[in-house]
Amino acid sequence: MKRFLMILVAALLILSEPLMVSAKEILPYDTYNYDYRGKAVSTPAAYIPSKTVFGEDLSCGSFKNPKDMFLTDDGNIYVADTGNNRIVVLNGDMEVLQIIDSFINNGKRDTFNSPSGVCCTDDGKLYIADTNNKRVIALDGSANLVKIINNPRSEVLSSGFDFVPLKVSVDYAGRVYVIASNVYQGIMAFNQDSEFMGYFGTIHVRITFIQKLWRLFSTKEQRARQLQYIPTEFTGLDIDDEGFVYATNLDSTGGKAVRMLNPKGIDVIRQNHNGVHTLGGDVKFRVGGDYQGASEIVDVKIRNSGIYSLLDCNRGRIFSYDSEGNLLYIFGGIGTQEGTFSQPVAMEAYQNLIYVLDASRNAIFVFEPTPYGSNINQAVGLRYNGDETKAVEVWKKVLELDSNNEMAYSGIGKAYLSSGENKKAMYYLKMGVNKEYYSIAYKRYRNELLRENLSWILTAILIGILLHRVSRRIIKSRVRRIV
Repeated sequence: MKRFLMILVAALLILSEPLMVSAKEILPYDTYNYDYRGKAVSTPAAYIPSKTVFGEDLSCGSFKNPKDMFLTDDGNIYVADTGNNRIVVLNGDMEVLQIIDSFINNGKRDTFNSPSGVCCTDDGKLYIADTNNKRVIALDGSANLVKIINNPRSEVLSSGFDFVPLKVSVDYAGRVYVIASNVYQGIMAFNQDSEFMGYFGTIHVRITFIQKLWRLFSTKEQRARQLQYIPTEFTGLDIDDEGFVYATNLDSTGGKAVRMLNPKGIDVIRQNHNGVHTLGGDVKFRVGGDYQGASEIVDVKIRNSGIYSLLDCNRGRIFSYDSEGNLLYIFGGIGTQEGTFSQPVAMEAYQNLIYVLDASRNAIFVFEPTPYGSNINQAVGLRYNGDETKAVEVWKKVLELDSNNEMAYSGIGKAYLSSGENKKAMYYLKMGVNKEYYSIAYKRYRNELLRENLSWILTAILIGILLHRVSRRIIKSRVRRIV
């Protein structure tokens, strides 16, 4: 009987091994994060492919080089089908609700020409960056024309300025923000009356001392061939409920590719300086070969609880951060398998799902969270909303799935720190290699020990002083006797 059971167990193990291998092979990309040293370490998958939707699968026909999409609060999807000169509206079940390819303008039917940006406002207005027609169109819920933004004029604009809008977004006050082609001074901002207010969030490029020295001793021809130090062009934007503008830009150094701009256009984003984590995608990258160069961040999506995600079109990765600039998880990749991209250009999120638009494969990819990803999202949300106690339990679930997750250790440590359990906080913050918060916990624990033992310390000091005085008197009296 024992022999039979051993054979049965061995057979089950042999049969189960291929299943485990095939389950890993189903995932078409590597999932990883960076430790405090900047080394890439494997992690469980936070998100996995759920479905892929092609235009030919729908009643609208194939997409053609789509460049942007927008998800409303009720789950409807607006796709800027650029090559087909139309906006396709889908519901949450990926069914076509509407195709907008024209509108009435001054009594005549007007059409789009390569629309490459789209967004919706809370009051139901649809804004379209009608790129090759060099204008931004605003339509109401019935596709009636509301206004047109075109041919902006200002003292800060040159007389021959060519307005070619690529992306558009609108804040709660009705201000319109436009990323335009070949505009490096910043995001173009327009008021409710479609008047150009100025550039917003200009990125100032700093030239290093070595670069200045090199240009000083270069010939005129050499300087002409050198890189022109001009501000960086923005690539994508999103606006949160408080009016902060998250904007992405290309950064060849991989250091910082996203900004959180306040109403004055000042970058106030928080960046984690505890380790080597950056806000530019991959921490390390190759100089040559496949996937060379820094991540090319082309879009940003603000999600719940201060979480935001960046889309890298160079390696097809999606990087997600919390409000403190901590890198939560990475997934995605370039390829031909389901769940990998060819040319990702836009990203959206609805509830716990993440949507990615691919301009080359003419498809929308949908990703759903795993238990690992859901636990991270939930724990970050609990901390963001101030519920530290519940966050501890969820972070512990994350550690059950990934015992090396520094973010989980750090999250538990911060929770214990907030509740005054400084000794426990020190342990978890040390495991999470969180030097900043460990230092705070250590100081608090040290002060706590001092307070608890202050009476004993003072008593010991007093006894020491008394013993010192007594001993001196005894020594003096003995010296006098000898003399």
